[in-house]
Amino acid sequence: MQDSPDLGDRGGAVCVIGAGASGLTAIKNLRELGFAVDCYERETSVGGAWNWRHDRSPVSAGTHLVTSRPLTEFPDFPMPDHWPDYPHHSRVLEYLERYAKHFGLTDHIWYGMEVVSVVPAGDGRWDVTINSTGGGSSRVQRYAAVVIANGHNWSPVSPEIPGDFSGQVIHAAGYKDPSRLRDRRVLVIGGGNTGCDIVVEAAQHAERVWHSTRRGYWYGPKYLGDRPADQVRHRKGPAWLRQRRYRRGVADLTRWGVPAPEHAPSESHPVVNGLLPEYLRHGRIEAVPDVSRYDGKAVELTDGRRIEPHLVITATGYRPRFDFLAPELLDIDERGRPDLHLHVFARKHPTLAVVGLVQPDAGLFPLAHWQSVAVARWLRLHGTDPERATAVQREESQRPLASWSRRRVVPTRRHWFEVDHVDYLRTVESLLSRLEGVK
Repeated sequence: MQDSPDLGDRGGAVCVIGAGASGLTAIKNLRELGFAVDCYERETSVGGAWNWRHDRSPVSAGTHLVTSRPLTEFPDFPMPDHWPDYPHHSRVLEYLERYAKHFGLTDHIWYGMEVVSVVPAGDGRWDVTINSTGGGSSRVQRYAAVVIANGHNWSPVSPEIPGDFSGQVIHAAGYKDPSRLRDRRVLVIGGGNTGCDIVVEAAQHAERVWHSTRRGYWYGPKYLGDRPADQVRHRKGPAWLRQRRYRRGVADLTRWGVPAPEHAPSESHPVVNGLLPEYLRHGRIEAVPDVSRYDGKAVELTDGRRIEPHLVITATGYRPRFDFLAPELLDIDERGRPDLHLHVFARKHPTLAVVGLVQPDAGLFPLAHWQSVAVARWLRLHGTDPERATAVQREESQRPLASWSRRRVVPTRRHWFEVDHVDYLRTVESLLSRLEGVK
């Protein structure tokens, strides 16, 4: 029998939604500033996308970081020095579990509990409805603030391709192990990091491999010389110099049928895969254009060619979803894109924030850390000096988008939340200074 969803007032406590990397750092930084925190996690353990036992995890058996260890770790909790430059996903999960244990975060997490509704309750407070994923309980809790950290790589987007295909079609989210590729003809659709990782695994196991991309991207290696490429790219210097360093290592794959990019490197986060050029040059991967339609056993391409794969894998990304609140609370437009200052702060609701909703050209964890520090300091100021907090919010919301986001990005959903790692952190640092009263 379902429990009565009686309202429980949690006073000045903050509700955090999700116990992945972003949720964990949000709990930690809120707690360090004295906030009581309740975190609700629909799964039974921490890790979010990096815990491949979770239903919604996009991780497959061979997934490694595509950003190097020093540019991925939290600034106050380094990864072990003896770990490889690009750790396997199992080590990333181990790291997050150790992070949670080290900072005592698990005492503040309710597992197997899913937030199904977040509703304004007046005076900046929120009524949060939580259901048990195992059934049998539901309750409403009132919080002083809500921090959303539910991730944006769990709701797959599949391309709308006309016709019927008699083979098998799966999204990359459902791809977990290369054994299903063995001795099969495989078509991978999508040119991002996930699509490139899968097509490289297919080149090692499948009978034949096609890689369909709609547009060109910049394909860079994991190393420039003997150093991880992102460490070279993010050495000190102006943005134009960092881009020049990056261009030194990118591969020109047009000779093998890959479209040339129509955008500058700064307008898209890098695709990092040193093996893709090798397998293209060896003939193990055949680059093909976009898919126009299915026709029984065949897949028709936009150049008129027809191929007959056994398996089609669509590595076509994910959409952010916030099903538990009304779209206008985050100013979500008809395409599903929220309008948030710094991709963090709701413009009309000072006590509502999102952590981790960025696509940087280096690791996410440091950005999520400093985002959550800013949220914690902002909520503290909002509680102690509402007038000053309102003034800061008004001035910050007028800051031009180009001052903290990339001025030009590829106009697709995949690039909605693109930021330059260095420039973004500088802007967050400026906000933190203002919140501390430093001129």
